[in-house]
Amino acid sequence: HEDRDDVDVEVVFLHRAEPDLEFEGLLKRQHTRVKYFQGSLMNAMDLERAKVHEADACLVLANKYCPDPDAEDAANIMRVISMKNYCEESRIIIQLMQYHNKAYLLNIPSWDWKQGDDVICLAELKLGFIAQSCLAPGFSTMMANLFAMRSFITSPDMAAWQNDYLQGTGCEMYTETLSPSFSGMTFSQASELCFVKLKLLLLAIEVKPIDGGDTKISINPQSSKMPANTVGFFIAQSAEEVKRAWFFCKGCHDDVKDENQIKKCKCKNLAKFRTGVRAIQLVGRAMANSKTNCPQQNMVNSAMPIPIVKKNMMSKEENGAKNMMNGRVKVPNNTVDDTYGGYHLSYEVKKLMPTNKSTAQQKPSKLEVGIADDQAKDFDFAKTEMKYDSTGMFHWTPARSIEDCILDRNQAAMTVLNGHVVVCLFADPDSPLIGLRNLVMPLRASNFHYHELKHVVIVGAVDYIRREWKTLQNLPKISVLNGSPLSRADLRAVNVNLCDMCVILSAKVPSNDDPTLADKEAILASLNIKAMTFDDTIGVLNQSSNAPDAMSPLGSPIVLHRKGSVYGSNVPMITELVNDSNVQFLDQDDDDDPDTELYLTQPFACGTAFAVSVLDSLMSTTYFNQNALTLIRSLITGGATPELEIILAEGAGLRGGYSTPDTLSHRDRCRVGQISLSDGPLATFGEGRKYQDLFVASLRNYGMLCIGLYRLRDAALTTVDATSKRYVITNPPFDFGLLPTDQVYVLLPFERKQSRFSFSETEV
Repeated sequence: HEDRDDVDVEVVFLHRAEPDLEFEGLLKRQHTRVKYFQGSLMNAMDLERAKVHEADACLVLANKYCPDPDAEDAANIMRVISMKNYCEESRIIIQLMQYHNKAYLLNIPSWDWKQGDDVICLAELKLGFIAQSCLAPGFSTMMANLFAMRSFITSPDMAAWQNDYLQGTGCEMYTETLSPSFSGMTFSQASELCFVKLKLLLLAIEVKPIDGGDTKISINPQSSKMPANTVGFFIAQSAEEVKRAWFFCKGCHDDVKDENQIKKCKCKNLAKFRTGVRAIQLVGRAMANSKTNCPQQNMVNSAMPIPIVKKNMMSKEENGAKNMMNGRVKVPNNTVDDTYGGYHLSYEVKKLMPTNKSTAQQKPSKLEVGIADDQAKDFDFAKTEMKYDSTGMFHWTPARSIEDCILDRNQAAMTVLNGHVVVCLFADPDSPLIGLRNLVMPLRASNFHYHELKHVVIVGAVDYIRREWKTLQNLPKISVLNGSPLSRADLRAVNVNLCDMCVILSAKVPSNDDPTLADKEAILASLNIKAMTFDDTIGVLNQSSNAPDAMSPLGSPIVLHRKGSVYGSNVPMITELVNDSNVQFLDQDDDDDPDTELYLTQPFACGTAFAVSVLDSLMSTTYFNQNALTLIRSLITGGATPELEIILAEGAGLRGGYSTPDTLSHRDRCRVGQISLSDGPLATFGEGRKYQDLFVASLRNYGMLCIGLYRLRDAALTTVDATSKRYVITNPPFDFGLLPTDQVYVLLPFERKQSRFSFSETEV
């Protein structure tokens, strides 16, 4: 694609079958750069023919429409083993269907994410995107458009909303080293300078830890000063634009008004700096690699008490290898506590620590209250001691059996559900697992306070959910209604009209005879909810909650932050589709042509539909820019780390951890939110001000980074009108006019105290 710097990439396809007619057409059009070989990745002769050992990278694509996802993953992992066996230096990027199969890649000796090997897990990312849409509706569309390479062409024939949306689809994510003029600035200052002066959106930077470990990506970090040679992550229209951040010189460009004039300047110092910086980066990388083999590693090993090594039956060499997998070598201080706080030791030591001790056992005085032991434990957990998992990244609760979380229709109706997430799940008892953990975990990230967590209610067949339960039992605030997502009585029982988001998923295997029918349940459920009407029950709730500390049966305070929808068509909804073309059936009032590409359709532009096919372009994004995947993953999953991957690979699920200053510091990270301009501290910007004013004020006053708008499609309606749809505008131009009905996508810093905004609030 011409937006990239490097477009001369030759592509070689290797597949067992002959190409079909459509694919042959592509091969003929691109015959100078695309070759097709018929053969097998399991055969060394075929790998030799395709010159795999000379390839820059090997991309293994999964068949997303296969009847058995586990078998597909197993076959593709075998192909990776075959390629690594043929040439272990090969860089491999693989697509996997199921999250639990990621663990098997860690068993391949030459698999090394530091050398560029990477895995794109479709279930993890798809459900992660949908989870973020529960927090900020439409966010899945914005992120999907960021890693698809497109050039936008606006036209006067199109509706105004389509032109605004298309301009956003032309944005992509790029990385570039920041010029020396940025060193010493805080991230907020650098981001403001980039936006106002260079017309670039700086999202994140690469941070090198002081202890010399691996670099990590920090999204909208607060307060720390940036060192020289910092790598920045940008949202921009092309790689050419991003070079401004590399060329910017405070001396020469301070007075330049036109951002296109910011080109290489004549400064002697800067010229010297530029020639040296690439070399410094290479040396830095070499040093980082050599550090991993230095004596520090043995110090970490020797700091461990011998009995622990024996109990884990690990030799020092294996221990070192494990240490490397965690990607962080920590030099211990003299105190045991410091080494215990490090990733590697926390993983090994905590394995031997009791994690399920109830709070009642730890504090015998609590038992005098006169409540039964198990109730005292729950009471404590909800009121005082918030617990996190051993990495400090997610809220954690002692394992509960699924029976404790099942509601029948009457119990659900008695429970005051409001501002929650309803998951409509279609599955047969023997359907392949979709990994619901990947949907719930981002909603349980530790950078939310406990009372901000949205309750998740899963409506579906309990027989299927029971198979998934092992991965959900340690996550708080989950209920299950054994019913059908097509039953209006069940939907009314879970107050679908008061939910913050209704997610429609299907785990059923698409039949081979007619793939277009794969989405029939999801489409029927979506149309069913849209056709429902609800009586306005919110007034009754108002009467009953006069007491200042009114608690709902679920233990969380009743927050009446949104008037319920009277019509089902106003219920916030996101539907997952297997087949792109079925998007035409979701909205009856859109005029989308059946042949329209998914990203141009109204349901996708509005964030109400998501298809797994949009994740294909993430393969090429990862090839060109490995860090982009890391950034997207940390933004989408709520903070999955290499350490967490290893813990989950053990198969025992999330383990609770004791809150230490080290684990509590992990809460201090950014999260996605959506803020209304109709009221609150930013309301003044909704009255005809420009986007740049909002961007600068949000960053200076609240540390919030604005990344886009969610605007009413019919902007002529000046009141916050519940009947109209909204669409996504990614990174609007600086002089874009704002409306009071707009909602803003922001990256919020973690706040230890109660937030100034009600961020859980999403108006329809």
